[in-house]
Amino acid sequence: MTGKLSIKAGFRAVDEVYSSFEEEVRGFRTGQACKSGCAFCCSHAGSIDVTTLEGLRIRGLIQKFSRSRQKSLEKSLFREVRHREKNLVVPCPFLMKNNVCMIYEIRPFSCRRIYSLHTCTKENPPRVNRKVMDKGEEEIKRLQEIDSTGYLGHISYILHMLDAPGFLDTYMGGGFDPGKIVVFGKSHNIVINQKMTL
Repeated sequence: MTGKLSIKAGFRAVDEVYSSFEEEVRGFRTGQACKSGCAFCCSHAGSIDVTTLEGLRIRGLIQKFSRSRQKSLEKSLFREVRHREKNLVVPCPFLMKNNVCMIYEIRPFSCRRIYSLHTCTKENPPRVNRKVMDKGEEEIKRLQEIDSTGYLGHISYILHMLDAPGFLDTYMGGGFDPGKIVVFGKSHNIVINQKMTL
């Protein structure tokens, strides 16, 4: 992807994946227990993975937040990176005190595919339809194909990388330089999309 038009086209392609998935799995999700204020998955999910393109969109929204919210979020993201480096599962940094997501409208596919047919607890984790999960795996591959010069990894790690000027400049210029993330990427389970889609 190169230049602003290509990034915008990428965002449109991502939105098409989101819409297509929602349409295809709607029937399987009838009766889901998920509703606003239910944040079990946001607090107890393993890894909310995003593509670099999804991370770039989230980063753009963060830059529109008030300065105080940006500062607070920056601390939360840093803290989450440190916790996850110790293999600790912590609540999503975008989850507000009222259990509402501050980026809900542009939430990544990892969040969109999660749902449950019953109210979740630690003892009673989400119950999902296998066909929905299989379809989700297919769509993740499509997202990686769309973002072929990007990466797939936990949301905090991808946002951390996008704050590194060398990485961001290369990505925004349409370049592909895995060497820029090789050490961080290997130690944080970041997948190179181009290798996954060849």
